[in-house]
Amino acid sequence: MTQIAGKHVLITGAASGIGRALAKLVAERGGKLVVTDRDAAGLDSLAKELERSGALLLARAFDVTDLEAVRAFAREVHDAHGSVDVLVNNAGIAIWGRVEDMPHEDWRKVVEVNLMGPIHFIECFVPKMIEAGRGGHLVNVSSAAGLFGLPWHAAYSASKFGLRGISEVLRFDLERHDIRVSVVCPGAVRTGLVETVEVAGADRGSPAFQRLKRRFEKHARTPEQAAASILRGIEKDRYYVYTSPEIAVGHFFQRVFPLPYELVMRRLNREFDAVGRKAGGR
Repeated sequence: MTQIAGKHVLITGAASGIGRALAKLVAERGGKLVVTDRDAAGLDSLAKELERSGALLLARAFDVTDLEAVRAFAREVHDAHGSVDVLVNNAGIAIWGRVEDMPHEDWRKVVEVNLMGPIHFIECFVPKMIEAGRGGHLVNVSSAAGLFGLPWHAAYSASKFGLRGISEVLRFDLERHDIRVSVVCPGAVRTGLVETVEVAGADRGSPAFQRLKRRFEKHARTPEQAAASILRGIEKDRYYVYTSPEIAVGHFFQRVFPLPYELVMRRLNREFDAVGRKAGGR
């Protein structure tokens, strides 16, 4: 089992949502934290909380898509504190939309943040974990959209399936170094992404979209519940980590008995299409 107490834990996207809840939970378990986020104000607020508990090693605000910033951060971390023991790639954005409405720059933005961002941290931090020879844990926060063909999620799923693919390879590549890998597949979670998600070609303020949002929120877990599931998955060295049981059940049916999964995806697609026509004027 991965023990958190005394470990150096790096969390990206730590200023809010799941990342913030996980950082606070790691601190409660005795872990030492390195945190980053592009939201400088939110990160500063978290850093002050962690400082009071004595859990903070380092906090820096920058964009995970900036490779040179990640490299500089890695040098600072390694020079001051040595290699990390647990790396949690949590930072991400959400942009949804029908393929005919999605601008190229949105495809690229989602892939740069959700896929290239974690790659930057993996290449800058995992080799030092290997070199240290202490083992460790790599945690990549994918999504239910990294498992299922959810409507309007083509760009988002491209990034999250990609991150899941990296995890699947590194799960075996890093085993010889005693570095465990977990891929987290959250379902609905009540985070800031619910309010900030961009939907190409649709009016988020429309009654149809707001009804869809309320359905999402009705089944959503809190960031604290999701963080508890993630930490439990890390401690138990689980590869797939689900934050809600319906995602685990859906993944089982997708793999073992796909017909119900296909029926649900087709029904969801029809429902989203109806919302898109009402919210987007088509």
